[in-house]
Amino acid sequence: MLLRKAVPVLALTLAAVLSAPAAAGAAPTQPAGPGGTVDVTATDDGLRASAAANPVIVVGGLSSIAALYEPLAARLRADGYRASIYQLPHLGLGDIAASAAGLRGYVEQVRSATGAAKVDLVAHSEGGLVSRYYIKNLGGGGTVDRYVSLGTPQYGTYVANIATFLGLGSCAGVVACQQMTIGSSFLTALNAGDDTPGAVRWTTVRTWQDELVRPVDNAMLADGATNVLIQSRCPLRVVGHLGLVIDGTTYTVIRQALRDAAIQPNCLAL
Repeated sequence: MLLRKAVPVLALTLAAVLSAPAAAGAAPTQPAGPGGTVDVTATDDGLRASAAANPVIVVGGLSSIAALYEPLAARLRADGYRASIYQLPHLGLGDIAASAAGLRGYVEQVRSATGAAKVDLVAHSEGGLVSRYYIKNLGGGGTVDRYVSLGTPQYGTYVANIATFLGLGSCAGVVACQQMTIGSSFLTALNAGDDTPGAVRWTTVRTWQDELVRPVDNAMLADGATNVLIQSRCPLRVVGHLGLVIDGTTYTVIRQALRDAAIQPNCLAL
């Protein structure tokens, strides 16, 4: 079963290697207006952004273009947040530390443009590791207020080892994939010591149906993080790895985390 799921993922990754842009860098800040076809009707439940709310940066994942995260950014904007998207350099195929350095520069651009002292990060998949590296090793602890990860392999994933099993070498040569292998030197260093350093408020979100993060509980953090399993509250909710970006129930968790509210997923949210 794992092999069947991993084969198309590898195909997508290899295609991205061939099509990745030559120059690394973040995507420009997205327009302020809603985008995509998602229903962005805001609700008056006390969880809309306050006037003093931090800008929110949506940090993308491996082989994912910024447009994939526009529906999530549009939801955030409809709730009053100044939301933008950081697309990983070279679509996240290279060194995670280099992507984190790019994120540091992007955060400073957002802070300069908005006048905000701090930002909140909502990070999908590899983007959660990029964000953690920035916070832990590149001074991000002083500029990030809240961290919310969606399906991030915090402690690696067996799926990252599948290329070797298929005889394609170590992750088909994709550096970020090698770094997300369980037990990699990158993850060993990142997870050494405190999982949740500094005054950042840490939240992780995971789903039982995540086909790319295996075991699923490797998407959790220790040392005081709020770890949310969607199905612990909503057992019938089916959400895949990419689905975490557009799933309504997951979005209710994101909104609650950004307002420091009690985490109570809305199982019927669209």
